[in-house]
Amino acid sequence: MKVTLLQRDIYWCDPERNRREIERMVAKASETDLMVMPEMFQTGFCMTPADIAEKSEHSATLSWMKHIAMMRQCALAGSIAVEEGGKYYNRFYFVFPDGTVRHYDKRHLFTYGGEQQVYVPGEGRVVVSYKEVRILLQVCYDLRFPVWARNRGDYDLILYVANWPASRISVWDTLLRARAIENQCYVVGVNRIGTDLSSIYCGHSVAIDAYGRDLICMGEEEACCSFSIDLAVLQAFRKKFPVLEDRDRFELH
Repeated sequence: MKVTLLQRDIYWCDPERNRREIERMVAKASETDLMVMPEMFQTGFCMTPADIAEKSEHSATLSWMKHIAMMRQCALAGSIAVEEGGKYYNRFYFVFPDGTVRHYDKRHLFTYGGEQQVYVPGEGRVVVSYKEVRILLQVCYDLRFPVWARNRGDYDLILYVANWPASRISVWDTLLRARAIENQCYVVGVNRIGTDLSSIYCGHSVAIDAYGRDLICMGEEEACCSFSIDLAVLQAFRKKFPVLEDRDRFELH
């Protein structure tokens, strides 16, 4: 399965312009199976969801994601702010090429930035199956909580979408590699570049294999990069060095 990472700046609270800019990148991208965009790719990390959240049942951005996915015949992934039942969620959508959708609501809300005051946390992990690859969906701050991402033998790839600031980018670099190694899986982390009202962002989007080796290591500029997942290699490594069979068993409450 070929995965494409879309690293870009985000225009503050301007969904239409952000969608147009992503279309520009998508038009230049080569054929792929999955495109991954940053967290809140249509608005930036905005803490006034009443101003920017889209109704879950009438989301212009979700409709746009379905259109792009079906037009390009590839899956599209990224998070947006949505309103559902009078509550706001940082929702990670995974849209399949046929237009069907799975979603994950961000579990760990960023209290340092006040996210927990305006958004509601998700209640469960979400693993989607696509092209025979099992994919765990995670959003930004989730990266700091390894128990939540612990591989229970149920996934092969973790997708992290983020607005991770430059001031803490060494943590991003380190923890992404740790998640790949400890869970014997591929990890993709897609971060934004540019600035918003509170932070500077420097990208560092990556794809990492189960050995902790960089397959893609992006810098601080807008870029579109791809790599291919080799499930046979991953499965052979897990069989040869069965770390996951020795993992601790636990329940989350």
